[in-house]
Amino acid sequence: MSEHANPLSVAAAVEAIKSLVPERLQNPRVGIVCGSGLGGIVECIRDLVLVSYGEIPGFVQSTVPGHKSSLAFGVMGPGDGVPVVAMLGRFHPYEGHHMHTVVYPIRVMAKLGITDIIITNAAGGLNPKLAVGTIVVIHDHLALPNMSGMNPLLGPLTSPEHRRFVPLSDAYSPSLRRLMFLAAHHLALEPAALAEGTYAWVSGPTYETPAEGRFLRLAGADVVGMSTVPEVLAAHQEGLNVMALSLVTNAVVIPDGYRSIREEVLAELAGKRVELPVADVVSHEEVLEIGKAKGEVMMKLVEWVVGSIPSAV
Repeated sequence: MSEHANPLSVAAAVEAIKSLVPERLQNPRVGIVCGSGLGGIVECIRDLVLVSYGEIPGFVQSTVPGHKSSLAFGVMGPGDGVPVVAMLGRFHPYEGHHMHTVVYPIRVMAKLGITDIIITNAAGGLNPKLAVGTIVVIHDHLALPNMSGMNPLLGPLTSPEHRRFVPLSDAYSPSLRRLMFLAAHHLALEPAALAEGTYAWVSGPTYETPAEGRFLRLAGADVVGMSTVPEVLAAHQEGLNVMALSLVTNAVVIPDGYRSIREEVLAELAGKRVELPVADVVSHEEVLEIGKAKGEVMMKLVEWVVGSIPSAV
């Protein structure tokens, strides 16, 4: 794909998809983006048809463990169901993809006809009140890359229908967020299972240093991750109703203080026994493990919301 997605490339992708998907599934109503470990959403999709990214012009392959590389078409919800398309694997800038490539699938899904999109991710918890396993319904974001020249909307407009200057104070749909909390009530989840919060987007692929985590927490962020915001911006520019969900898979390492090597050396020189602490670290394996454990809950919530959208939004 060229550096900037254009209407011709998007049209080619739509045409290729329609040649591979039954007519009744070609115009999905809802789009879903699956984060790390959350690709099991396909278990909730009936009449499933998978289209490999390799068969779609302009799509690339996801290289991140826990991400597949397919679009899943089918229906979700009670009765005849709601037509959906789910991204099983997203693209990240840290993989080396241009920002326009990262959000390209969102633009393709918009041209397929979706009006609502649910974007999920695995995130680190900054707010100490958020236990691992909590699902956070995002109501705002803090995106340092956006502020420093890594905004996916930079460059020529990809369609005359797009706004040049996109307001973001209304980026996250209150109607969809309301449905998510109604879903939690319907499924009889504990009140602590869901929370509301602000998502901090960082470029990755490194996890945050204690100082960076402390900075983001003090700036008002509740969770932090390496995705989602670019997709939110593109979806909002496309005029879609957007909801983003973060599954807290780990606590960001933010110690109250730092280990003093100086004091350890002085104690050692004075003949005192020194107990060396074990450093806390985060691993992607931990992220996938929690995603697998809690993914089923998120899937059921998403399924309920999708089934409720037509009559509620």
